[in-house]
Amino acid sequence: MNAEGRALRFNCNGSGLVGIVEVPERPLPRGVLVVTGGPQYRVGSHRQFTMLARGLSQRGLPVMRFDRRGMGDSEGEPRGFERIDDDIRAAMKEFFMQMPELREVVIWGLCDAAAAAALYVATDERVCGLVLLNPWVRTQLDDVAVWNKVPDGKRNVFAGAAPLPQRVADSLARYAGQVLVILSGDDLMAAEFARVMARHEVRARRIDVSGASHTFASHKWRAQVAEASANWIMSW
Repeated sequence: MNAEGRALRFNCNGSGLVGIVEVPERPLPRGVLVVTGGPQYRVGSHRQFTMLARGLSQRGLPVMRFDRRGMGDSEGEPRGFERIDDDIRAAMKEFFMQMPELREVVIWGLCDAAAAAALYVATDERVCGLVLLNPWVRTQLDDVAVWNKVPDGKRNVFAGAAPLPQRVADSLARYAGQVLVILSGDDLMAAEFARVMARHEVRARRIDVSGASHTFASHKWRAQVAEASANWIMSW
C-alpha cells in the first residue's frame, strides 16, 4: 500500500514542535505514535524510526513521529523523560487532527521513551496499546553515593516518590490496554527490565531479540523489531 509523508508543525505550551505523519492510501482506524527518547530525534538511531514508520504505513497503519521540546527541530528547553507528558499529549492531539479516521493509538517507544510512555498511558483513554523496547527503569537514587550528595533539605522530596521501577510497574498495572515488550539479548537495560517484569508480575507479551544491542544496531535486528511490532499491532 502506498503512503504519503506529511510534514507538520504543532504547539506544546508555546513551543513549536516538528513532526511527520505517514498517511496510508487506505488508513486503518488504529495508528502508531513513535515517542523519541534520550538524545534522539524523529529519525531515530540508524534511521530506525523512519524505516519503522514507513513499513507500518505500508500495512495501512498511520504513523506519527515527532521531535519533543528541545530536541531535533523543535523549540523549547530540553527536559527529562519524566517531564514529557505534555509533549506526548500535544502530539496525540495533532495526530487525531491530521487523521480524522483515527479511533485509537498504539504508543511505540525505546529506552527512556518507553518508560515515559508507560508513565503516561494511564492518563489517556485513546491509547489502546504500548510497544516498549528496552524500557529505562534505572533510578540514580538507588545508588547510596548519589543519595548522599542530595542536600538534607531536598531528601524529603525524593523520599516521598516511589522508585522508577515501581512507578512504571504500577502504571502498567493500572493500564487496561495491550502491552508488548521487546527486549534486546545483549543489553543491560533489557536485563534490568526483565527483572522488573518478573518482580512486579508485569502483564505483557514479551519478545526477545537474540544478540541485539540496545538500539538494535543492525538491519537484521531492526527488521525483526519492525515485523514483530506490525504483526502484534494488527493481531487484536
